[in-house]
Amino acid sequence: MTDATLERAREGDEAAFRALTDPHRPELQLHCYRILGSVQDAEDMVQETMLAAWRGLAGFEGRASLRSWLYRIATNRCLNALRDGERRPQDMADKVTGAPEPSRWAEPIWLQPYPDALLEGLPDRAPGPEARVETKEAVGLAFVAGLQRMPPQQRAVLVLRDVLGFRAAEVAAMLETTEAAVNSALQRARAVVEAMPERPDGGALPDSPGRRALVARFSEAFEAGDVEAVLELLSEDAWIRMPPEPHEYQGREAIGAFLSSRRIFQGAGQVRLVPTSANGQPAFAYYLRDSHAGVSRANGFFVLTLDGEEAISAITRFGDNGVLPYFGLPRTLPG
Repeated sequence: MTDATLERAREGDEAAFRALTDPHRPELQLHCYRILGSVQDAEDMVQETMLAAWRGLAGFEGRASLRSWLYRIATNRCLNALRDGERRPQDMADKVTGAPEPSRWAEPIWLQPYPDALLEGLPDRAPGPEARVETKEAVGLAFVAGLQRMPPQQRAVLVLRDVLGFRAAEVAAMLETTEAAVNSALQRARAVVEAMPERPDGGALPDSPGRRALVARFSEAFEAGDVEAVLELLSEDAWIRMPPEPHEYQGREAIGAFLSSRRIFQGAGQVRLVPTSANGQPAFAYYLRDSHAGVSRANGFFVLTLDGEEAISAITRFGDNGVLPYFGLPRTLPG
């Protein structure tokens, strides 16, 4: 950032403003996603952040970096959104029809997958010196889901301190609170992470022939409606989760019973999978064939968590087709 560019932006030069702020958009959107759990809401909050920054640029004194100032605006916009209209699914158990008793009833949370294509736009910047969570872990579904189970202030503090590495004094200034309050919230948030039933996954894995083969075998088995073949690809303690629905299944026996109860496994050729990637892991949109209309209609989205190249340790299913445009995927397929 040059003083001349900043001055032009303050004088109303939109091109200068974009030159200052556009490089920060990808990381700000990921930041908002971590706090809100929604790629759609994150996009909205970044738009609000940029509008607020444009209107308030005259008040930016440069005592902190422009990046820190934008993070301050974005974080508070997210916290306001959570306070004003927190998305907490209610009575989700009523929507579970014809399914066997789950291994666990979890707290319903609002969560969407995050396209890996958006991660590719992130700047090559190391986190701050006090970061404790690796970047690849901090995009994993397990970590983001854990954040959604914390009070808003705690999740914001954990992300700002342990993911982004801002100092306690910087976070206190961003949130207009004291360092003591920040440290207290951080301690409680870390305790939530430590108490999670499953540790956060390691995020993105390097591509390899073994990894691709495992994912291809899953796709073939799923499209064939072959429950046994799917189960063979799972680790013994694997999970199926379906946020915001609260029913979760662990282990091959429980997962097999659940899959067998689903219509998509009532015969081969009922479902089509389209591969993509989300949260650093392989993913699929899945489509159910409508023989009367001659099309296949989107019915949900899977993210796989891989245990190396040998097995799948979790399948997270999302029923929200509103995320498909973010992955460049249609709602219907021909045939």
